Amino acid sequence: MEIDTPVPLVHRTHIPHTNATILCCNCGAAIDGTISAGALCNDCIKTTIDISEGIQREATLHTCKDCERWLQPPHQWITAAPESRELLAICLRKLRAISKVRIIDASFIWTEPHSKRIKVKITLQQEALEGTIMQQTFEVEYVVASQQCPDCAKSFTANTWRAVVQVRQKVPHKRTFLYLEQLILKHSAHKDTINIKETKDGLDFFYSQRNHAEKFVDFLTSVAPVRSKKSQELISMDIHTSSRSYKFTFSVELVPICKDDLVCLPIKLAKQAGNIAPLTLCYRVGTSINLLDPNTLQTTDISTPIYWRSPFGGLADVRELVEFIVMDIEPTGIQKGRYFLAEATVARASDLGSNDTTYFTRTHLGGILHPGDSVMGYHLTGTNFNSPQFEALEESSTHAPTIPDVILVKKHYERKKKKPRDWRLKRMNKDEGEILPRKQDQARMDEDYEMFLRDVEEDQELRSTMALYKAQQAKKERDQMEGVETASTVETEATEGDGIPKIDMDELLDEFEDLDVDDDQ
Repeated sequence: MEIDTPVPLVHRTHIPHTNATILCCNCGAAIDGTISAGALCNDCIKTTIDISEGIQREATLHTCKDCERWLQPPHQWITAAPESRELLAICLRKLRAISKVRIIDASFIWTEPHSKRIKVKITLQQEALEGTIMQQTFEVEYVVASQQCPDCAKSFTANTWRAVVQVRQKVPHKRTFLYLEQLILKHSAHKDTINIKETKDGLDFFYSQRNHAEKFVDFLTSVAPVRSKKSQELISMDIHTSSRSYKFTFSVELVPICKDDLVCLPIKLAKQAGNIAPLTLCYRVGTSINLLDPNTLQTTDISTPIYWRSPFGGLADVRELVEFIVMDIEPTGIQKGRYFLAEATVARASDLGSNDTTYFTRTHLGGILHPGDSVMGYHLTGTNFNSPQFEALEESSTHAPTIPDVILVKKHYERKKKKPRDWRLKRMNKDEGEILPRKQDQARMDEDYEMFLRDVEEDQELRSTMALYKAQQAKKERDQMEGVETASTVETEATEGDGIPKIDMDELLDEFEDLDVDDDQ
């Protein structure tokens, strides 16, 4: 038996596996044929395939010049700041085919504010071919067009309001409304109004919807002692669908008592309010009426329901204040809050040099008054008041001997000349109506506003509830007068003297629309 000799096995060398290579059908570059769909290289895919096809590169945005809102089709108007997320959402919704692709990033490109153009840079991602995901960036330019919104159109058209709030106060001055105006501006309670009209005894606020008027009435109730009444008038009615259209009127009446007024309480009400003396001073009007007895520093609050249950008026207002000179003052050591009780001897400023009549009284201003200071107060001696509460007080054997000759109200600061203030207040745009105010009425309104500004300067508690802004014009003038700053400061101190209250610059706010950049500076 023959056996073949073994044949040694030859080891095969490992041959590496290579993918199939094809040429690009467009440019002829070698590409991997197993993963390249469409036989195109990456560069040719970028140049031949456009995933943003069908998305327009130009569009139009509509904005209202009056309220600065933007139109979101079809009928919605939205408030959006420049380059905000809300405005970017409006811009993307204007592109019709944008919902078919995936948005990776979108941002604004800076343009000149007066160019009426908005540019947006958009980055998209989509599967271009099978297994190929493509990302592309492009720009869209929007043209800003002006279009008046329906709410602003109604405000410029007569008799288009649906609800009106009539705010009234039966007092001879406008100081309460000036303070109420600052509260409204601070809390932006007037943003839904379509018109504000000034009347003889108050203001009228017009609204396009009933719920806006009710919201404003609730705001007034939360900041001032008021009472309101509601009435409605039928405009039209559809007999087939039983639908009716009404106009609503809200009558809001403020209490006729203001800060620094002399108030004579009914004797029964004074006993119920902590047994306070009936003759008091109103030192603050908030959600209730805050009264102060200057003889004992006792305070009390008259709530809104209690006042309107049996309303009463003020005995005297700030127009009847008389200037007195402090001859002597001696503190008693009694303090309550910011008030210091003191015994003072005063004389009328008009009597100096003609007679030696002086009056002894107790005052709550012991912390700020010194001999020789001027102070404003009510002169009760020889004054006739048409008030049943004061007549009952004089006939009372208990309270008649306690009626003082003089009640001091506030310290008087001598202002020799009108100096531009470093601060200012915002004002609402009001419609004065068809009949313009007379010359004497305008002078009285200017006087009321000046008195209100002085109250803001002198009362820190009052101005803490308001928003005060820096006067940019005064700041620019100070910057231009930098070379004579020291001389002007010395001259002001020598002419006006010390003691006049001033508002600290830290209490003032910067207004952003006034922060502009000038080329001259």
